[in-house]
Amino acid sequence: MRFDVLTLFPDIFQGYATQSLLKLAIQAGLVQIHLWNIRDWSKDKHQKVDDRPFGGGPGMVLMPEPVIDCVEAVRSRVELPGRVVMLTPAGRRLTQSVVAELAMHDRLLLLCGRYEGFDDRIRQTLDPIEISVGDFVCNGGEVPAMIVIDTVIRLIPGVLGDETSAVDESHSEPGRIEYPQFTRPRVFRGLEVPEVLLGGNHRAIAEWREDQSKARSARYHPDTSGDH
Repeated sequence: MRFDVLTLFPDIFQGYATQSLLKLAIQAGLVQIHLWNIRDWSKDKHQKVDDRPFGGGPGMVLMPEPVIDCVEAVRSRVELPGRVVMLTPAGRRLTQSVVAELAMHDRLLLLCGRYEGFDDRIRQTLDPIEISVGDFVCNGGEVPAMIVIDTVIRLIPGVLGDETSAVDESHSEPGRIEYPQFTRPRVFRGLEVPEVLLGGNHRAIAEWREDQSKARSARYHPDTSGDH
């Protein structure tokens, strides 16, 4: 899967792309990350990409010409056009089901905003998938873009060492929270591993995990706990 990240701050991603699962996925040829600086498409001698909003108001707004020129140029680099994903607080909430939808694409162009956001003609022209990672505002779209990459690559075959990891974990079903996990030591500061996990009865363990998952889901997501 190919990710093209369009941003004013590509250096933010340099360390991120060289760590953990993403690094291994890139080395294995399962994932590609390409970074692009939107300023490179500015026609201004100072590489200006923003301006004051019509109608007044605080801050600056990303102008349509450099952003759209950047997207169109990057899109044309390979035959597969991919889908543009605009990271914006006004977008569709990122849930595991949305992640699964995004993972069906072979190429995603992640468009990262800054300042007071995008000139709306960018949205009208590009018809992007608009994604929000939560009901809050970040300084830019770079961290949300990392979240999209982090969540999507887990669903790419071969990225996870155990393919069942993505099946049983939290949010694999709407509102589902994974059961608690334990490892050595058997007793830590007076807290013991539940006895059922030590007996080797796989059916009993499966039932215990299912019960724990339901209890946790009801606690943290009471509005959706009945869905699974």
